[in-house]
Amino acid sequence: MYDIQTPALLLDRPRLERNIARLKARLDGLGVGLRPHMKTAKSVDVLRLVGAEAITVSTLAEAEAFAAAGATDILYAVGLAPAKIGRVRAIRARGIELSVIVDNVAAAEAIAASVGPPVPVLIEIDTDGCRAGVSPDHVSTLVAIGRALKGGAELRGVMTHGGGSYDEPGEAAHIAAAEQERAGVVAAAEALRAAGLPCPIVSVGSTPTAYAARDLRGVTEVRAGVYMFGDLVQAGLGVIGVDEIALSVLASVIGHRRDKGWILVDAGWTALSRDRGTAGQDVDQGYGLVCAADGTPWSGVIVESVNQEHGIIAVRPGSGATLPELAVGDQVRILPNHACATATQHDRYHVIGADGAAEAVWPRFGGW
Repeated sequence: MYDIQTPALLLDRPRLERNIARLKARLDGLGVGLRPHMKTAKSVDVLRLVGAEAITVSTLAEAEAFAAAGATDILYAVGLAPAKIGRVRAIRARGIELSVIVDNVAAAEAIAASVGPPVPVLIEIDTDGCRAGVSPDHVSTLVAIGRALKGGAELRGVMTHGGGSYDEPGEAAHIAAAEQERAGVVAAAEALRAAGLPCPIVSVGSTPTAYAARDLRGVTEVRAGVYMFGDLVQAGLGVIGVDEIALSVLASVIGHRRDKGWILVDAGWTALSRDRGTAGQDVDQGYGLVCAADGTPWSGVIVESVNQEHGIIAVRPGSGATLPELAVGDQVRILPNHACATATQHDRYHVIGADGAAEAVWPRFGGW
């Protein structure tokens, strides 16, 4: 590891492979397809490991990059701004089956008015009040959007994101969230069909609900993304174990403030992000849980605060932990609160193999 300049983003390949296989096996058992969300990975090499024919993205830059790498069935799962319609059509003109989403009549009409072969569109459904979408109870709005999708647009189905599953930890809460997600989006699909509109695709998705779902009747596909890497938020929710997190930031010790109980490292918010996703959970992991260079976590040792290029390691209050003895130049790994936010700070993964050695560098991309 000492040949890797810090801070650096590490990706544990064996953990990544196990995480990919685990969710695929679960959904295979439920008889539902997986359309993995590649927004966290943003990596062609990771997509090759996933081996999916149909994927989800959160930016058109991701769609373009994955299309260039051979992906042909892509869902852009963010409400489409009318100014981006031309870019969508340019991607589709390359033979890519790129679908988009809307949740209002104005956006639907803008796509419908565009010139060219119909663009496939899914209507976003709000099943838990957490973000965008149309409530499945607002049938008149659903039908109005569906009927507006004509001309340069084609209604292809409905989709939702079970973001409410992040509000409460534990299997029982996630099972309930998964059923709420399923029931809401299936009801929306049935309302469209009752109005004489087509709805072949019924898409759900979040990592907690993908693992918790017990019944996916009426659903045609599941979308999830952070399941590949895992993070401390997912561990705090009880979705994965800390020992299943595949992503970490390698940092070097650059100093001490023994009077304050601090160890200083060269990974600040530019390397870790400012995400504080565990702050509202039972265990606050600060800006990340600190591990030895081999990946073994030190329970209760966290990155307490960050500046732009400095991370301050300290003991979590009340944990009873003690700081490890680390010399200037020693390396540590820091597990992220939110894999998406941390990964987006970096332009490459340093891939760690089964023997714990760095075995490859995989580029990742960003932008919109």
